[in-house]
Amino acid sequence: MSAHRERHLVSRSGWLRAAVLGANDGMVSTAGLIAGVAASGATTGAVFVAGAAAMVAGAMSMAAGEYVSVSSQADSEAADLAREHGELASDWAHEHDELAQIYVARGLDATIASEVARQLMAHDALGAHARDELGISEIVMARPLQAAFASAVSFVVGAIPPLLVAILTPAPHRLLAVTAATLVFLALLGIVGARTGGASPWRPALRVLFWGAAAMAATAAIGHLVGRAV
Repeated sequence: MSAHRERHLVSRSGWLRAAVLGANDGMVSTAGLIAGVAASGATTGAVFVAGAAAMVAGAMSMAAGEYVSVSSQADSEAADLAREHGELASDWAHEHDELAQIYVARGLDATIASEVARQLMAHDALGAHARDELGISEIVMARPLQAAFASAVSFVVGAIPPLLVAILTPAPHRLLAVTAATLVFLALLGIVGARTGGASPWRPALRVLFWGAAAMAATAAIGHLVGRAV
C-alpha cells in the first residue's frame, strides 16, 4: 500500500505571513520613499542613496521586529508547556479528565473520549495537551529565526524592483515609472501570496494596490511640497 501524504497550507502560515508582509512592506515603503524624493526634484544619486538606505534599514527593522515579536510568542508557548508539564506531574487524573472533556465537547461519547485521552496520554501526555488544550503544535509553533530571516529577505526582494526602476528611468519620467511599476508588482505580489496560501487572489491584490497607491501619493505630495519650498 502506498503512503498518502497530505500537504496542508496551514503548515506554511508562519513563514508565509512573514514573507508576504516583508515583501509588501519593502515594496511600498521603498517605492513611497523614492516617490517622495523623486517628486522633490532630487538627483538620480540622491534617489539611489535614499532608496538603498531605506531597503537596508527596513530589512533590519523588519527582521528585528519579527524576531522580537515571534520570540515573545515562543516564550509564552514555552511557559504554557512548562506549566502543563507541572500539572501533569502533580495531578495526572485531573489532566486526563480535562482532556477527555475536550473530546466530549468535540462530539465523542464520554467513554470513548476517556479511552482516547488515556491512550494519547500514555503515548505523549504533554504533546496531547499541547495540541488539544493549548492549541500548540509543530505546524504552527513559533520560530523566531525563521520568521526574522523570511522578513528580512522578502523585504529586500520587495524593495529591489522600485529601486531598479528608479535608477534606470530618466528623471522626468521617474515618478510615473516607479508608481506604475510598483502597482503592477504589488498586484502580482498579492496574487502570488493569495495563491500560495490557497485563497482567492483578487481581494488581496486590491488591498495591496489601494494601500500602495495611497502611500506613494502621500509621500509624492510631501516631496513635491518640500521641493517647492526649498
